[in-house]
Amino acid sequence: MPTLIRPVRSAGRLLLALAAGAVLVVLFLALVVLTDGAGSGLPALSSTLGIGTVAALCWGRRRTWPARLVPFVPVVVAAALTASVCIPTAPTARRYPPDLSFVATQHWSLATGSRVAVYHYPPANTGTRHPVPLVYLNGGPVRGISVLDHRFLQLLARQGYDVYAYEQAGGGRSDLLPMGQYTISRSVRDLAAFVDRLGKGRVDILGFSSGAVVLTRALADPDVAARLHRAVIAEPGPMDGPTAHITGHKGRESARGLAPAMTGPRSTHTPRYAVAFGFMRLGLLTPDSGLIGQAEGDNAFTAADLGSDTASAYCARDAHRIPVEDTAQNFSFSPAASLRVQQTTKDSPSIAPQLRRSRTPAMLMIAECSSQVRQWATAILANDPAIQRTQYMPGVGHHMWNGLDDNNSRAAATITAFLQDEAAPLPNHPTRGEIPAFLHDRR
Repeated sequence: MPTLIRPVRSAGRLLLALAAGAVLVVLFLALVVLTDGAGSGLPALSSTLGIGTVAALCWGRRRTWPARLVPFVPVVVAAALTASVCIPTAPTARRYPPDLSFVATQHWSLATGSRVAVYHYPPANTGTRHPVPLVYLNGGPVRGISVLDHRFLQLLARQGYDVYAYEQAGGGRSDLLPMGQYTISRSVRDLAAFVDRLGKGRVDILGFSSGAVVLTRALADPDVAARLHRAVIAEPGPMDGPTAHITGHKGRESARGLAPAMTGPRSTHTPRYAVAFGFMRLGLLTPDSGLIGQAEGDNAFTAADLGSDTASAYCARDAHRIPVEDTAQNFSFSPAASLRVQQTTKDSPSIAPQLRRSRTPAMLMIAECSSQVRQWATAILANDPAIQRTQYMPGVGHHMWNGLDDNNSRAAATITAFLQDEAAPLPNHPTRGEIPAFLHDRR
């Protein structure tokens, strides 16, 4: 019997030690949250190991010498698991993407203090040239312009448009801001400052996704709207706090959950970034958490970290042919700054009263397989009297110009028809009167 009891006791002690190690890991994570990741997590680590060491000494005080080492097993296990959360594996100074081979990168300093990367696609030499510049606001927020989007901008330039695009502060090749300066209001001020810096009078604006939110809020600000000639609001996110809290259904089924998992390296396979990004998304860490710096987070984050978000921008029928939107060298996304901008939008009061006074001619574009809550778009339609037409784009998801089939040319035809005040290629749908039926149509 004694020979059987000893292994059982040893196994029990080992399990108890491992359970104690798990408790220390939980304690470490709790301290990371309580300290908001201060000092790259080192204060939380030292406190955890200190508490574990004192407990191990007390636990082993009355044991014989070999047995005194057993209580230190959970401390060693916890140290191994938690130390990796405190050690950077990505550069802590911002590494910007290299310049693209097909377009020059300019850097403009704006009156707001932002320094942004700018891309210019002059109109093609053949055909009609349109005198009003077209400015593109990409989605994200705080994300670089993808190669797929650059190709679409080149298509618009070939149709005679003088196209400008800039990566919003903190995104792509644009300089970072202090975390507290990333706000939706700052994005609107940067747009006004960009148009002033361009110095070509009023401009047409194409805003996509979060860029469409910036554009919508610009339309609600008379001072900024005075700089705009025409506005294309494509697949907008929520325009303000009340809209952000609306729940509702989306468009037809997207490829989310149907497409093959994205391949490539993921920062979230590293404990440090899995904890940092995961806790930020859950609201347990602030965007300016001391666990990782903004630059380190930007350097670490990869396209594969977006997971199923990319698939959600395509129709279910395209699940197995989703194009590569970007190159690994060009991809850039600031997860912390993006969360910060989104939070300031959620915290903002309603802009509907100001938007109702808008006079800038505008068009709204909604995708059939939109991953956006439909009320985000219809709230703009209901409150902006200057929206002249709505174009419901069949056969595409959130990323409407995606290089598949004729999607780019269809999107371009829809946009250019409005900018030139020509007949729309699609019915005006939904109209304001059709909003209730549109929101209940789950086809």
